[in-house]
Amino acid sequence: MSMIKRRTVLAGLAAAAAMPRWVHAAAPADGVDPALVKFIEGLPKTEYHVHLEGTLEAEMKFALAKRNGLNLPFADVAAMKASYQYHDLPSFLAIYYDGMKVLLKEQDFYDLAYAYLGKAASQNVIYTEMFFDPQEHLKRGVAMEAVIMGITRARRDAEAKLGIRSQLILCFVRDLPADTAMAALDAALPFKQHLVGVGLDSDEAGHPPEKFAAHFAKARANGLHVTAHCDVDQVDTLKNIRTALVDLEVDRIDHGGNIVQSPELVQIAKQQGMYFTVCPTFSGTLRRGLTQPVDVVRSMLDAGLKVTISSDDPAYMASEYINEVLLRAVTRSNLTRADLAGIARNGFEAAWLPAADKAALIAKLDAYLASAV
Repeated sequence: MSMIKRRTVLAGLAAAAAMPRWVHAAAPADGVDPALVKFIEGLPKTEYHVHLEGTLEAEMKFALAKRNGLNLPFADVAAMKASYQYHDLPSFLAIYYDGMKVLLKEQDFYDLAYAYLGKAASQNVIYTEMFFDPQEHLKRGVAMEAVIMGITRARRDAEAKLGIRSQLILCFVRDLPADTAMAALDAALPFKQHLVGVGLDSDEAGHPPEKFAAHFAKARANGLHVTAHCDVDQVDTLKNIRTALVDLEVDRIDHGGNIVQSPELVQIAKQQGMYFTVCPTFSGTLRRGLTQPVDVVRSMLDAGLKVTISSDDPAYMASEYINEVLLRAVTRSNLTRADLAGIARNGFEAAWLPAADKAALIAKLDAYLASAV
């Protein structure tokens, strides 16, 4: 995107969004029982729905731009953050993808991943499976090896130094041509030992999950798990959830909140033991076709679905990482300590890990819950 076009887009977004979703009037902990705040801070956690490029904080953008000889069209960090104005998924994505241009070298991806893992570890995330969007980097001439190996080195160092274990999920950008997604998968397969799965993200409109059936089949043939975004309030959202559940038989669903509008799909998901990676900061309520907004987390829990909670793209959402997201969910979704413990347990049970490894992580959760009584 050219600088002129970028400024035009951002100006239009600012005018369209009187108040972007990440602007909040109060701090996340305001009004929350201090004992519950302490419980959340100490709670061992997982995170599955986090886009590494969405953790690229403004300060790091400036540092990487300087290192790579790039000029950014912002006077300072404050001006850059003030430009994060969005009102829906397409307007968010315009900002999100533009921000990636500073990521050019293997060390950039190392720094990005290590910064996220450090932040997550500081909030007691002990296991995470992270998304990345290689098509956006390949089209700028960045080699797949630089992307994956930079992140992989960071993962290894973070586990050794910070104690946080992680795995990596390659996401297909669904609104780019399907052949570019297949090319990205083919470029990544020589490094498949560093991947745990593939996913599906970006703008869902006009790009249903079945567009990637062949991609998912090839990924599975190479030993990888499969997940897919089913964003909130999208066109044909229930149809897409059905396709993901029934036809593509995905291993997890990212977002998926509209499922509560279909008792049949809820029952299918429960029968499959499906886990949902819900991000209440960005898509916390259902609105389309409803007279009153419906809280996603509360309604999914009440339906008996297996909910996990994640931060999504925290650098673009007021730098609210998992603890802040959980604190907001406590108030908005009326979460109890038992709800929070159940969500944490869902997270560990949803891990794409051998059974023994999952059991070891769940034992850490159980030990904490026993001590926190």
